[in-house]
Amino acid sequence: MERSKLLIIDDEAVIRDGLKRVLESEAYVVETCSSGFQAIGLLQQREFDLIITDLKMPGMSGIEVLKSVRTLQPDIPVILITGYASIDTAVEAIKNGASDYISKPFAPDILLEKVQKALSQRSVPLDDICLKEELSLHHGFHQFIGESKEMQKVYHRIKLVATTNSTVLITGESGTGKELAARAIHDNSPRKDHPFVAVDCSSLAETLLESELFGHVKGSFTGAVQTKTGLFKVADGGTLFLDEVSNISISTQAKLLRVLQERKITPIGGTQLVPIDIHLVAATNKNLKTMVSEGTFREDLFFRLNIIPIELPPLRDRKQDIPILIRHFLKKYTVEIGKEIRGVAPDVLSFLENHPFPGNVRELENMIERAVVLAEGDIIRNEDLELWDSSEIFSGSMIEQIPLNAEELKEMKRHIREHAMDSLESLFVRNALERNGWNVTRAAEETGILRPNFQSMMKKLGISIKGEH
Repeated sequence: MERSKLLIIDDEAVIRDGLKRVLESEAYVVETCSSGFQAIGLLQQREFDLIITDLKMPGMSGIEVLKSVRTLQPDIPVILITGYASIDTAVEAIKNGASDYISKPFAPDILLEKVQKALSQRSVPLDDICLKEELSLHHGFHQFIGESKEMQKVYHRIKLVATTNSTVLITGESGTGKELAARAIHDNSPRKDHPFVAVDCSSLAETLLESELFGHVKGSFTGAVQTKTGLFKVADGGTLFLDEVSNISISTQAKLLRVLQERKITPIGGTQLVPIDIHLVAATNKNLKTMVSEGTFREDLFFRLNIIPIELPPLRDRKQDIPILIRHFLKKYTVEIGKEIRGVAPDVLSFLENHPFPGNVRELENMIERAVVLAEGDIIRNEDLELWDSSEIFSGSMIEQIPLNAEELKEMKRHIREHAMDSLESLFVRNALERNGWNVTRAAEETGILRPNFQSMMKKLGISIKGEH
């Protein structure tokens, strides 16, 4: 029989070690963590049968751990340990989903009795088939389209986290739908009738961002001609979505951390603390763990944001959704543009299913919209995508019509190959610029290319911002 796996969370080493010894003596497999943040990171990677956590811990309390566990692994029983035994503690713990609680100091036999009871009452995990049926009901909710296993996991996580106030960090490449995920969380939450406020942290300078987030008092700085309410307060009662949170400066990160800990803000130039009630959802297309190791993102803030992670898969990792997405976008744009388009040609579908999609779903949507506009028939063909396809040239059909010697043939193939690369590079750069409103900085960041290198590519390909406007 497989042994039950238990996780102990306590900031006191003596408590952790004592619990571990008692439980291992009964053949349980036991792991320990010294903080709630460390435990949440472990729970994102591994599954446990029972969690025992201290109630009073620095940084992240046992109640906060409990709420996060209810989202990450909802069927796991949680026992809270507290040295502050009271009826209020018990009520709050049970109300938030705790299976039981014990107060320090506790006798080993009481501990073992409660652990055995909690394990015996553990709810049975959802059957895979039932889960699939339940999630299939949500395959298109809130503009999300897709039935792949990868997207079902996303829908399930959104559904779970929407009912909580736990901070969410959405990660994924540009164009995967991070703001859609944030809106889905909000619209499925008890806060749905209150504001959803989205902030693009990459579009504002540091001073402007702080003013936008926290607000300012009239006369607090040059240009502050009137008092401004910050977006934290505008979103009060609702959801605040911080997009591209990785672009926030270190000093603003410190202020954001304080807000998340205290749930109060101080407007620039103000002296009064203003309480706020928000569900914070953040998003980034960068690796915050790497930024933490590089010293450009605060580790404590990363832990605070990454309570509930949602990773959106790139389109190339869920290719089975591409035909569904194509049908959705065709329906959308034939109605908007007023054309009768019956579908796409087989070679177009084959091309799209094998395209790498660096811009993900946003890129596919742009391609379909453009194709609907340009299509002269009722079927989308390759030429309607405005993508230069070199497959016909490399098939040899063109070359066979021209008598060439070996050297000339070699040179022609080299020229074709270079031309193909230039065309693909041009398409890649132009698509990136279009997706980002012809903002070079944002296009470079989205594609992961340094801005000077991106500008060099534009120059080589003859792409000019001025020329496009």
